[in-house]
Amino acid sequence: MEKILVTPRSLSKGGHPALEDLRAAGYEVVFATPGQQPNDAELMEILPECCAYLAGVEPVSGDVLRKCSKLKVISRNGVGIDNVDLAAAEEMGMSVEKALGTNSRGVAELAITLMLSSIRSVPFSDRHIKSEGWERRKGFEVEGKTLGIIGCGQIGKYTAKMALGLDMKVMAYDLYPDSSFNPSDDFSYASVEDIFAQADIISLHCPPGEKPLIDASVIASMKAGVFLVNTARAGLIDEAAVVAALESGKLAGYATDVFSKEPPEPSALIAHDKVITTPHIGGFTTESVDRATQTAVDNILKVLNG
Repeated sequence: MEKILVTPRSLSKGGHPALEDLRAAGYEVVFATPGQQPNDAELMEILPECCAYLAGVEPVSGDVLRKCSKLKVISRNGVGIDNVDLAAAEEMGMSVEKALGTNSRGVAELAITLMLSSIRSVPFSDRHIKSEGWERRKGFEVEGKTLGIIGCGQIGKYTAKMALGLDMKVMAYDLYPDSSFNPSDDFSYASVEDIFAQADIISLHCPPGEKPLIDASVIASMKAGVFLVNTARAGLIDEAAVVAALESGKLAGYATDVFSKEPPEPSALIAHDKVITTPHIGGFTTESVDRATQTAVDNILKVLNG
């Protein structure tokens, strides 16, 4: 019986009904360490015996993939594939599939949650009351404020519509702007430079590049007191530059759902009292997990069935 490895933490710990489609098709479903990201050593031990791989956000190196001559398909239960060595996958003739659009609403809702939690200092207030304190930070209302969205794909579009529902103005940048998306007179496409210069809040929804998008020079071009939200990738920001900007007051707050290593090591960024952190839960909703898992399973069977 051919094997299919399943590694997303939301699945390896509790399974999912959609995985029964793989078993019904005659495959054995095997799991990595429950609830944890597998490392190279664990993948090297399991993956070479598998014909398919339902992958999470763990790094998948070329060294591992080149040992996997049986592997035909890597199917992500999300849209990010920057963690996969795509050159090695192509070299080995492996198909790399994405679960497009399946977690978009969940991630967008979390982005809005983090935005509002930041500007109203919700975690800070909660911590102080629980420690028998009573310290208040003044927030502001979002009506008429400008949200800058970097990356206006499906997640960015959902985020834009939610922000518009809060009576915000929205400026969005996308490498390939969708001219058919025009949800309101308060929405416009703009350059990244204009967004950095004008936005009161910036939300990141784009893949990382070779160097951080948000570095000291970019932060210097922003308005004073900007809030930054990152539900995309940790590599989009220069951590030291963000910490320095939080200390100086140039950034009023930073909220992130993503880390270069998960779980992350302790750091000045994570410990900062103007930083909100969540453990990569953007797509971790009942609805998003259901959609993403079913799509990832369907993509595996599509490839294996030719």
